[in-house]
Amino acid sequence: MLLFHKRFHAGLVEGSVRLTFRLWDKPRVRPGGRYRVHPIGVVEVDEVRRVPLSEVGDADARKAGFRDRADLLGYMAPLAAERGIALRPSTSVYRVLLHHGGDGDRVEGALDRRVSAEEADRLDRALARLDRGGAWTREVMRLIADRPRVAASHLAASRGEERDAFKENVRKLKRLGLTMSFEVGYELSPRGKAYLRKRR
Repeated sequence: MLLFHKRFHAGLVEGSVRLTFRLWDKPRVRPGGRYRVHPIGVVEVDEVRRVPLSEVGDADARKAGFRDRADLLGYMAPLAAERGIALRPSTSVYRVLLHHGGDGDRVEGALDRRVSAEEADRLDRALARLDRGGAWTREVMRLIADRPRVAASHLAASRGEERDAFKENVRKLKRLGLTMSFEVGYELSPRGKAYLRKRR
């Protein structure tokens, strides 16, 4: 399992963050493994090596999303203190080389922050097809935008719908790359937000 603070998410997706350093007592991941990082999808591990802190320089720190080595050590210090570990040059850390492995169960493009005119037209047509039995798509998107990470049961109740029927409709939006699912509730994806901005 790999956990990352929100500050690293954009860098992982864009590819500027390719390393992470961990104060593990033993390896928790393996090369070739795919690990979910909520909410950005999955990361794939390319290499795992145990190295002394003396080998970690500014270049590696920047690849891990920090300004320099001092910034990295400052970030690690409270984590080390919690575990009773002194950060010395000889202290061993796990150097994990990795890359973003896609959006997991989200469609390609869900993290796009811009929507072209052609893409917006394509989404218009797709939403119109979903609305043939009665308009709901934009109302549900606005509801999710206004009430992010609210339980599906509450969102469904606010529309007078059954939870399972509501969730199935949100899955249809998700297949278009317009929403993202969380442990509790939903958010509009970057593509969903960009689409609504364009259509306002």
